[in-house]
Amino acid sequence: MIRMTEPSKITSQNVPDHQPAAGGIAARARASVGPKYLSGLNPEQREAVETLDGPVLVLAGAGTGKTRVLTTRIAHILSQGRARPAEILSVTFTNKAAREMKHRLGQMLGHAVEGMPWLGTFHSIGGRILRTHAELAQLKSNFTVLDTDDQVRLLKQLLQAENIDDKRWPARMLAGLIDGWKNRGLMPSQVPSGEAAMFGNGKGGKLYASYQERLKILNAADFGDLLLEDIRIFREHPDILRQYQQRFKFILVDEYQDTNVAQYLWLRLLSQAPSSPSFASPRLRGEADAQSAAGEGDSPSTALVETPPHPDPLPASGAREQTPPTKNICCVGDDDQSIYGWRGAEVDNILRFDHDFPGAKVIRLERNYRSTGHILAAASHLIAHNEGRLGKTLRTEDQDGEKVTVTGSWDSEEEARGIGEEIEQIQRKGEKLNEIAILVRASYQMREFEDRFVTLGLPYRVIGGPRFYERAEIRDALAYLRVINSPADDLAFERIVNVPKRGLGDATVQMLHDHARKRRIPLFEAARAVVETDELKPKARGSLREVVAQFDRWRAQREVTAHTDLAQIVLDESGYTEMWQKDRSADAAGRLENLKELVRSMEEFENLQGFLEHISLVMDRDSGADEDAVSLMTLHSAKGLEFDNVFLPGWEEGLFPSQRTLDEQGRAGLEEERRLGHVGLTRARRRAMIYFATNRRIHGTWSTTIPSRFLDELPAANVEITESKGGSAWGGTGGYGASRFDDMEAFGSTYSTPGWQRAQANREGNRNRGGGRNGGGGGGRSGGFEEEAATFSSSSSSGPDFGSFSSRRRGPMTIEGELVAKSTGTISDFSLSDRVFHQKFGYGHVTKIDGNKLTIHFDKAGEKKVVDSFVQRA
Repeated sequence: MIRMTEPSKITSQNVPDHQPAAGGIAARARASVGPKYLSGLNPEQREAVETLDGPVLVLAGAGTGKTRVLTTRIAHILSQGRARPAEILSVTFTNKAAREMKHRLGQMLGHAVEGMPWLGTFHSIGGRILRTHAELAQLKSNFTVLDTDDQVRLLKQLLQAENIDDKRWPARMLAGLIDGWKNRGLMPSQVPSGEAAMFGNGKGGKLYASYQERLKILNAADFGDLLLEDIRIFREHPDILRQYQQRFKFILVDEYQDTNVAQYLWLRLLSQAPSSPSFASPRLRGEADAQSAAGEGDSPSTALVETPPHPDPLPASGAREQTPPTKNICCVGDDDQSIYGWRGAEVDNILRFDHDFPGAKVIRLERNYRSTGHILAAASHLIAHNEGRLGKTLRTEDQDGEKVTVTGSWDSEEEARGIGEEIEQIQRKGEKLNEIAILVRASYQMREFEDRFVTLGLPYRVIGGPRFYERAEIRDALAYLRVINSPADDLAFERIVNVPKRGLGDATVQMLHDHARKRRIPLFEAARAVVETDELKPKARGSLREVVAQFDRWRAQREVTAHTDLAQIVLDESGYTEMWQKDRSADAAGRLENLKELVRSMEEFENLQGFLEHISLVMDRDSGADEDAVSLMTLHSAKGLEFDNVFLPGWEEGLFPSQRTLDEQGRAGLEEERRLGHVGLTRARRRAMIYFATNRRIHGTWSTTIPSRFLDELPAANVEITESKGGSAWGGTGGYGASRFDDMEAFGSTYSTPGWQRAQANREGNRNRGGGRNGGGGGGRSGGFEEEAATFSSSSSSGPDFGSFSSRRRGPMTIEGELVAKSTGTISDFSLSDRVFHQKFGYGHVTKIDGNKLTIHFDKAGEKKVVDSFVQRA
């Protein structure tokens, strides 16, 4: 009988170790029978998948296959038997991402992935842990999670109990403060006294504590508690923390650059390997950061002790067992795409990964599978100007493709026309509208594009929010105007009768409905009748009487007041503008900008009736979810999406980068704005098209704008300057003709920037060709800019002639380090008190001169700032 010896029991004396030679027959044969899910991975992706031991940071640039790496890594862990599904903690930021990961895992492993209860969002997993240990947070396991409206309603009750004026100190403002504190991992006792004093005459901290107490009584929690209470439980109960540390053999985190301090603390606690109780609750960097952000002067009772960025270092003896080790944590993210600092995200979390997890392996995914070479080169060159980054350079094995284009427009209206023309050309080539996106920096920019698309009949959809005319604040404002235009518009009247709050609740509205039905009259006339009776309480009757009187007054003013001025009067006198000015929520400023944009949009129409008819056409447009349509969204909403053709309008100083961001955050804000530009460029697969306008309406006033500093940070070799297809806003026949960067004659200085070199080369090329673009040798460029030196001299003979405007238009641009408006340095031919005529604003006289920018008091339109080339002497 022959006995088989187990392989593990065979002696290995005098037998050398053997490993298959790299590239040999054995190695190739073994690779051929490897897991199918590993096929198709590039070397960097495969390294990220197969490096299972210790902390790993995967720096995954845009379009480098981040999601594939993350899901393949989970599949590899499971297939190698390193952990069971319930022993893997995989955290995402959205439920959609979690569902996609489960779906991909099912495809890789050949069956539906079951038993992965810890794959989900931060809040869903945090909520599950909190329900399991609810009693430790003075809650029951069936606690309710409050939404924002319920949270605000509860805070209003607390403000009333403290006799705090909720108009001066709005509940939404307090909700935002509390949310910010929770995002930073601060319990009520840890809020710095300086921050607590910012609200309610120093009662912010007390209100936060009262709010938390009230939540316990109601058996409720808000979204911030789902992580904050977990952190407290882990720190106060080390045995529970060790249970979860032992449970999770592998931790994976998606979009790590978007984590806030609370999420960071939560992860750091769970990511330590189980150890002795003395190391169960270390002092972490996030705590110190949260306090230091508040500034100096924090009270000793609330301030936390400054501590090292990671657990205590090894003692002098070097006893390794004294150091709490970290487990197998893999964080995937891209520091160059950290664009959510305004909502608490800390890019520093990813920048310090190797400090927080000593010995961490950093793997860079730089091979892009989305964009062409020119787009990647432009995006990489732009983001390289940031100092706070780990550094990587995207590359592609694809063709270079088309260069990134930069196009200047006279104003934002021409910008919208030019982009509309470009989209129509793309559509005529047979490309789908679904593969076209317009990414704006501010939501109010969308209005002009929406109007233009309605005019052209181009289907479009707004992603990440409602279309401009469907936004709540716009619908409210339109409702006021509709009632002025038609007192019988019951739907509009009902919408705004108690907006802003006037004490006219549902009972009052129901009474008006009953009265209107009985007499067969509109709600407005019912209101007029009811206020003459005693059916309402005195306070409600007085409020309703004031509403009726206001509408009567506005309707009378309609006959003698411009409809744009009337709209502004209505928004101010109704208290609607003041309502949003007092609102301290994050989106209040954007709503006010949208209201200003609404008033501005009315200037294109002769009267209120014509404007409302236009709106009805816009609102009536039905856009199905599956319709082939252009996508319109903000840059923030575009993260994670990709399109063949991407338009990037509004690259101007003050708009992009945002002046508000620069004022509030300084260099950190500038770097986040630059990351936003990087994100915008890398959304494009084949074409990225940047636009800027020389003139834009800002806060209701036309201003000459300076092109964004980001334009001069783009590489000259990968960028092409193109001509606007939008045509002249003043009826010119040939648009601008030459690019405003071509045929430059007068330069003030010599610089070595890419923009200067391009313009200089174009200028010399045109001279060698004989001057004009049409071969004319002189200055006759059809529809272009006449850049003769005499144009800018103070001896120019007369004002502009609108009849020959296309051939006499002055070039407003030159390039000096950054793209700078030439118009700011020229001398106007006009004098103070000159009588002038403007095609849009009519007659007026000059009251102030700044270069070639005139301040003119128009007879009907009031005071406006315009460039002198847009007016003629009357």
